[in-house]
Amino acid sequence: MIIDCHGHYTTTPPGVGEWREAQKAAVAADPAHVGEKGTITVSDDEIRESLEGAQLMFQRERGTDLTIFSPRASWMAHHVGNEHTSTDWTQHQNELIRRVCDLYPENFAPVAQLPQSPGVPIDGSVRELERCVSEMSFIGCNVNPDPSGGFWDGPPLWERYWWPLWEKMCELDVPAMIHVSASCNDNFFTTGSHYLGADTTAFMQALSSEFMKDFPELRFVIPHGGGAVPYHWGRFRGMAQDQGWDFDELMRHIWFDTCVYHQPGIDLLVDVVPVDNILFASEMVGAVRGVDPETGNYYDDTKIYVDNAELSAAEREQIFEANIRRVYPRLQGPGGQR
Repeated sequence: MIIDCHGHYTTTPPGVGEWREAQKAAVAADPAHVGEKGTITVSDDEIRESLEGAQLMFQRERGTDLTIFSPRASWMAHHVGNEHTSTDWTQHQNELIRRVCDLYPENFAPVAQLPQSPGVPIDGSVRELERCVSEMSFIGCNVNPDPSGGFWDGPPLWERYWWPLWEKMCELDVPAMIHVSASCNDNFFTTGSHYLGADTTAFMQALSSEFMKDFPELRFVIPHGGGAVPYHWGRFRGMAQDQGWDFDELMRHIWFDTCVYHQPGIDLLVDVVPVDNILFASEMVGAVRGVDPETGNYYDDTKIYVDNAELSAAEREQIFEANIRRVYPRLQGPGGQR
């Protein structure tokens, strides 16, 4: 079985974006706006139409079986609005993901967005994670290490601010994909520099603080191939050696995905990172949607790169399925559900 651990609902029906735009307009008029959750009117047929010509079509064409699916990352936009508006938006997004997985249980498994908001306690995110896992059978969550949207003025991942969330993740036995959202800082292009910089930053925060030692069951997926980490593997290992940080202990908590969109990048990833710490992913339909003129293949058809990498059949099976099932233990059965 081939499991893609990194997919976002980037093709939502128009009604979803219309609801969010109305909420954003209300917040622009009044930053303290609370409003009501209300409803987003989207039919099952609209959901089917949004997926059949995109994610489901690519699954069939590329030979993948199941996508671990979460709300659109750039739309999380935790810097927009306040704690109340983020909660309403997040609940709608997670409920929509649950509907997708109910319509296509063999194709998708749900991962939650969290209602983070700058300057507020993490408690609301803990409650939403509990709701999603306990009531809606979600198998993981996305955690934004920078809800400010590119200004990095919140607490780093080692601070006790985050500990209630880490404790709840361990209690529920779910991992987090570390994933920022849109950048509102013009210095950082969202999908180019902000995403990759955040991947690297989160890894460095975990390495330098060693806070994950306090949470033996805590698991992070660092997406987009781990940002700069595999390319500068010697730098990070060398710093750990110089500072006395336990690099091997950290790697018992960290996995990198294969959202790297060229063959040499995947070759580097599988050459320097232990196979035990690599998870298959494509992020389709995501940041890069075109065809590479040098190969004639879609850039994000990452299965081709893994197929062509110098790996044994057993190693390939680890990356495509076995490692993902270890990181996401709530993912069970051929259809991805308990």
